[in-house]
Amino acid sequence: MEQRTVGRSGLRVSRIGLATHTWGAHTDAEAAAVQLVAFAEAGGTLVDTSPAYNGGAAQRILAQLLGDLVSRDDLVISGCAGVIPAVDPPHADPELPTPEPLQPVPEALRPTIDASRRTLLRQLDRTLLELGTDYLDIWNIGAWDPSTPLDEVAATLDYAVRSGKVRYGGVRGFNAWQLASLAAIAPVCVAQTPYSLLARGAEADVVPAAQHHGLGVIASAPLAGGILTGKYRDGVPADSRGADEATAAEISNRLDDRATRVVDALVTAADGLGTSPLAVALAWIRDRPGIASLIVGARDIGQLTGVMAAETLELPRAIGAAIDDVSARTE
Repeated sequence: MEQRTVGRSGLRVSRIGLATHTWGAHTDAEAAAVQLVAFAEAGGTLVDTSPAYNGGAAQRILAQLLGDLVSRDDLVISGCAGVIPAVDPPHADPELPTPEPLQPVPEALRPTIDASRRTLLRQLDRTLLELGTDYLDIWNIGAWDPSTPLDEVAATLDYAVRSGKVRYGGVRGFNAWQLASLAAIAPVCVAQTPYSLLARGAEADVVPAAQHHGLGVIASAPLAGGILTGKYRDGVPADSRGADEATAAEISNRLDDRATRVVDALVTAADGLGTSPLAVALAWIRDRPGIASLIVGARDIGQLTGVMAAETLELPRAIGAAIDDVSARTE
């Protein structure tokens, strides 16, 4: 898998990253192990995790797989702090086994945002302990916290990098002015933001701000909750997010006329190229200006295999431009 430099830093990551937000909910430890091995064997390096994913279950499953199955040194692990899950799950102590199976935390139970020095460093130390590693390759501030002075956040990032516990700093979900404000005073080189053919707002603000400050952008949710795979063209599959009570409204609200046009364009392009709409959608995002990588989650190895097919797809310029045009149109 091709590796890319992140912004103006020396950090290099695979241009497709593995998200772990399904681990511990829709993906058990055994299936996660199969995914991680296949991803690493294909040359993938970037693995995204967080203590907030399924109440910390995803992070604990990753901890079980490091070393025995995949060498820690072969991965670029992107962690997170500043988001506290609404429910502290059972067996949260890293010395205790991961409960099997775990259910997703309901979206109605909103997490707490706390980017204070105390909480950030406490979560960082806990993550390192759980993963059994001395450092994180990327450590992200998980959300903007208006209650914590920006200087405190910047000083905490600086301390984490200088201490060696963190190799590179980053942010997740910041808007352009928030990103620019922190990047001017803190050692950050990564900006992770939602970006897809159905969510292109980052092009107007976050991506230019990141490029101006020398940051690389990692695109999250590049398949728009699975809509861009084409799975919802003929209804809502029983095993999809659209059928999940916790996420059904989010998916249905996005299944509008524009989404239909974009998906139809992806299907047409995929048929002509002998690939899948999913691969075309990912290749389009992968090749956008300023994008260092994109992270995609998969419930099982079948879905991950489909994602990895995008790595070898070279999207012809004319097809990319046509999809771009369809996506940009709102009427």
